[in-house]
Amino acid sequence: MGSRLNLHPSCCLSSFLSIISTLLAGAAGSSRPPKVPCYFIFGDSLFDGGNNNHLNTPMKVDYSPYGVDFPSGVATGRYSNGRNTADIVGELLGFKSFIPPFATSTPPNDSEILVGVNYASGTAGILVETGKYMGENIDMSQQVKNHEETVSRIAQKLGSKKAADDHLGQCLYLSNMGNNDYIANYLETQFSNFSKRYNPDQFAALLVEQYSHQLVRMHELGARKVGVAGVNRIGCTPGAITTYGTNGSLCVESMNKLVVPFNNRLESLIDNLNARFSDSDAKFIYLDSTLAGAIAGLAFPIKSSPCCKASPATGICIPNTDPCKLRRAHAYWDAFHPTEAASRLIALFYRWALVRIL
Repeated sequence: MGSRLNLHPSCCLSSFLSIISTLLAGAAGSSRPPKVPCYFIFGDSLFDGGNNNHLNTPMKVDYSPYGVDFPSGVATGRYSNGRNTADIVGELLGFKSFIPPFATSTPPNDSEILVGVNYASGTAGILVETGKYMGENIDMSQQVKNHEETVSRIAQKLGSKKAADDHLGQCLYLSNMGNNDYIANYLETQFSNFSKRYNPDQFAALLVEQYSHQLVRMHELGARKVGVAGVNRIGCTPGAITTYGTNGSLCVESMNKLVVPFNNRLESLIDNLNARFSDSDAKFIYLDSTLAGAIAGLAFPIKSSPCCKASPATGICIPNTDPCKLRRAHAYWDAFHPTEAASRLIALFYRWALVRIL
């Protein structure tokens, strides 16, 4: 089985847009059971469902105007005006409730963990060091350790490790990591010396080697249906454009080129994991975030300015300021994170690709 969809923007936009209504119609069937019984989420701020709320960091978003378009109308810790990409993937799969965050004052109960847990953390990366200069975060290795705790609880709940393995083998695992390893590590030369120690290809190799250990550990803990997103077009965020300038281009192309070796190596890793674990019925798929972001970007007339008033220091919204009115016309909510509208298009692309492993 191939590990990705081999598509290019020139050939896939019309095909992708033509299936949006079909996917939305499928998600709207409230009486239908979820496509999978459970869903586990790993990642950074693009997927964080509130795990940073109780950490010692200024990089948390549990305040207005975040959450202005969330169903409850209040900030939950999501780096968005509403739902994030992981939320919308869950909705498209048929889940009726949002997957709860792991790191809260009231952890998910035994019934909730059978449906899934969100471990994602803003500023976190594949490397332990990533983003730590901004305060606490839950890096990918710790997220996997947190999942190990969840798996132990599931085994106790179901009565045996085999019962837990059978259950977890049906779940979707979705991971979005690597963005901050560039934005909040390699490129932050004031706080990190990785760019002095490694050239771009060497750094990509380091990241993918570490990520491979983390994904293998997820497999050891029972993961069998795993979607792994590549690094996004980090040079197209308002924060990147403001900081580095574009020299007349739409994006900071040097940043977009910087992550290409990582995405190429990650795609190869996914192929290798499929070959390595073929006898365990494991299915990994590489989700092309660069392509997903490019497709989503075509839909928005306002691409390079944030919808909220973002802090120059952090890139997140200044508390209690009024956001823009035309939020559906903006690709970006703050200096780094997409609006719910943009996240929905990315989630539709991911859901379309994930069909191959579900």
